[in-house]
Parts: sequence; structure tokens; C-alpha cells
Amino acid sequence: MIGIKLTNRQDEILKIVKESGPITGKQIAEKLSLTRAALRPDLAILTMAGNLDARPRVGYFYNHKRDGKRHAENFLHQKVADYKAHPIVVEKSTSVYDAIVQLFLEDVGTLYAVDGLGHLAGVISRKDLLRTAIGSNNLHELPVSVIMTRMPNIITIEPQETLLQAAKKLIENHIDSLPVVKEVENQRNTYLLVGRITKTTITRAYLEIMDEKSG
Repeated sequence: MIGIKLTNRQDEILKIVKESGPITGKQIAEKLSLTRAALRPDLAILTMAGNLDARPRVGYFYNHKRDGKRHAENFLHQKVADYKAHPIVVEKSTSVYDAIVQLFLEDVGTLYAVDGLGHLAGVISRKDLLRTAIGSNNLHELPVSVIMTRMPNIITIEPQETLLQAAKKLIENHIDSLPVVKEVENQRNTYLLVGRITKTTITRAYLEIMDEKSG
């Protein structure tokens, strides 16, 4: 549903109802020095749009659920670039043993392998490392390049995409982390790693935005 752009008067009505509700149409009109007839179309629009609730013989209430939904919708359309975290990277030649140490030191669930130019070469998950550690491989000599997921099988996100798009990719692909990348010109499936987005990142950012709006 596309949001309705409110007029200055409608914004003022919402402010009055939010601060003084429940309040009658007559009382709102008096506060704005308007007749009830002049105010009626604005109240009808705000009620139909869901910004206000109306009850007979009681008056108008501010619809906080609608307000929260609008803030949530606005949040989901925020850009990944504004919320991405610093990626935890290792060289693709790094041993599995050292990668496990790095994973626990940084307290993350995913590491990103890069080449000498900082291009994304692979993704190593906690599950990948655990599976390898359970085997009989020499973890000090085995490079992460052997066990990592490589391009073009890596699910990525770009800075200009939205948090909603990021959330969908995380859920639909059953993963916990997305590398934030920029495509390198004239090189297919070659990306510069510039950040990461995780389920925790999205949850924390959502809570921060909602706390700001409700404060």
C-alpha cells in the first residue's frame, strides 16, 4: 500500500490527537480555529488511511499501530550501505586452524576469504570449519580455499540494496551473513568486499530505529 502524503493541516491534526486524544472533532476544530465542516474532509482522510481511529461519542484516537508500521516500512527501505559492519577477513591461503582461531577471537559465525587485491574469493562458515575439524585433516596445513564456498555460488548484497532485500536473501537462502560487495568493472563474478550484513545487524538496527521513533 502506498502511503498518502499528508498536508500541513493533517500533520497538525495528528499532532493534536496524539497529544490530547481521545478528542472530539469539535475540540480539534476549536484548537485550529476552523469550523467542523472545514475539518471533516481531513478527518475522513486520516481515518480511512488508518492514522486515526474514531469512536462514537468518544472522539478520535491516534493509531500507534499504524505509526509503528510506517516506521517499520521506512526502516526496511534503508540502504545496506548505512548499516553494514566491518567484514572479518582472512587470506584464502590461511590455514583452517588459524581460521578457527580467528572465528572465535572475533566471535562471528562467518569469515570471508579474499585474494591479494581484496576481492571476495570465498565464504567460510562456522559449520564448514566444524565439519573439517571433525575429520582427520591436518588443520595447520589445510588452506581455507579447499573448504570455502566460492564464487559464483556466494549470495551477496550490494550497498545500494535495502535492508528488506538483505533480510529476504538471508531467510530464503538459510544463511546468517551476507558479504556486502561492489562489482569490479569488466570482470565477471569479481567483487570488492566492503562490508557484511547479518541477521543480528538487521535486528539491532531495527530496534535502534524503533527506539528513536518512540522516544
